[in-house]
Amino acid sequence: MERPDALLFDLDGTIVDSRIPYSRCMNYALARIGQPERAPEDLYQFLGPPIHETLIDHLRVPEDLVDRCIQLYRERYVAIGMDETEVFAGVPELLRELHDRVPLAVATSKVLTLAEPLLEKLGLLALFETVAAPSPDTINESKAATIASALEALGAPGKPVMIGDRFYDVVGALQHSIPTIGVLWGVGTEQELREAGAAALVKTPDEIPPLIEL
Repeated sequence: MERPDALLFDLDGTIVDSRIPYSRCMNYALARIGQPERAPEDLYQFLGPPIHETLIDHLRVPEDLVDRCIQLYRERYVAIGMDETEVFAGVPELLRELHDRVPLAVATSKVLTLAEPLLEKLGLLALFETVAAPSPDTINESKAATIASALEALGAPGKPVMIGDRFYDVVGALQHSIPTIGVLWGVGTEQELREAGAAALVKTPDEIPPLIEL
């Protein structure tokens, strides 16, 4: 791959392992609006798309209960979920190594009011030039739109690269003609990432710098 002049990172499934807090917060919210809870492993596949889309299209939550469900989800996440979130092994070292070599940004579907505090709590926020994420009142912002915000904040780099674990990352980046490095330590499968058009796949964070000549 060509040496990039900016790197955009997905958050959930790429920087942090959100499976436990995500499934627990989702089941907490579902139970309190009278909807059936789901097995945690059944919920992991929904880490990636906007939460409105997940609740309506995938979990079939009645539309009149969606806003309350999201409110409950976010309340638990702020109170408990951040403490349940772990950074993937090797990622902090990767970010600190790359920080001195190329501008870094986060492009995530997690709302900004959760994403920035999480990164701050984990001691990673200062490593990024910007965190692009939907505002709490935004409904179903596409990954392409989030990536566009990140690119604008970075000053429109000429050779950016996306790094993510789901096909949403790959497809969103391709809409800007940006290649994606698919990471295999997240939720997305190798088949999912290949079929979406990932430019390369890595199994561990330390594979990334030599791949992009950094």
